[in-house]
Amino acid sequence: MAEFVFLAFILMLSIFLGFELISKVPATLHTPLMSGSNAISGITMVGALIAAGAESNQLSVILGTLAVVFATINVVGGYLVTNRMLSMFKKKEDDKK
Repeated sequence: MAEFVFLAFILMLSIFLGFELISKVPATLHTPLMSGSNAISGITMVGALIAAGAESNQLSVILGTLAVVFATINVVGGYLVTNRMLSMFKKKEDDKK
């Protein structure tokens, strides 16, 4: 029971800290920071691949596979957002040439 209370405290503390940090970031920095944090999901993919390949029981394989799928979606989405953001800053060529 004490372990559950400790883990719940850590969860609540991380939620509060995350909210406070994100609310202090200017709007112009949200997209680059989000893209960078999504790229960190590549590290999550490594852990998910290890969990999926452990084959110790069926549940870990299923959860590991789901983690791989969601981390892949997160990484690809982060790179797509970054690409879209960078394309907004490119100079537009005149089509009247």
